[in-house]
Amino acid sequence: MTSSMALDDVTLVARARDGDVNAFEQLVRRYQGPMFGLARRMLSSGGDAEDVVQEVFLTAWRRLGQLQEDAAFVGWLYRTTTNRCLNVIRSRKPTAEADLERFETVGSAGRPERAAETSEQMTALSKALELLPPELRACWLLREVHGRSYDEIAEATGTTNTTVRGRIARARAQLMEVMAPWR
Repeated sequence: MTSSMALDDVTLVARARDGDVNAFEQLVRRYQGPMFGLARRMLSSGGDAEDVVQEVFLTAWRRLGQLQEDAAFVGWLYRTTTNRCLNVIRSRKPTAEADLERFETVGSAGRPERAAETSEQMTALSKALELLPPELRACWLLREVHGRSYDEIAEATGTTNTTVRGRIARARAQLMEVMAPWR
């Protein structure tokens, strides 16, 4: 088991494609955290994020044979996760209860003043992110939180590098405007 942990993604993908369940499990362990983080931030719901990530990895297992290049696996995961999240966002019907749930704040331990300020800032950022159109939110999260390149984001969102740069610039401008009181 420890020898497969040291294997690179390309080797694990090749083995998984050949039916090696342990190799695929290693890929899931390696990437479920980043995919969950992306989905959680895009959807503002841990439950929805869990569902999306589970669907993404189930789809990845089923369609692994369709992947043209083993090295493209991570980009494929980001693209699939982003697209699933965008589909969930588009299919949502806003309700008063869902809106209230999204804006609840989580208490923090430690120094009360600092914890309260940090909690308020994170709540403000979460609200600001929710106000962004889904396509801007996806590009901003992939770049700023997940550190993906513009080319990777373009591939994940099915757009061009120029479109990605524009979306990120608009997202940053909108976030800066909303977050101005926190500077």
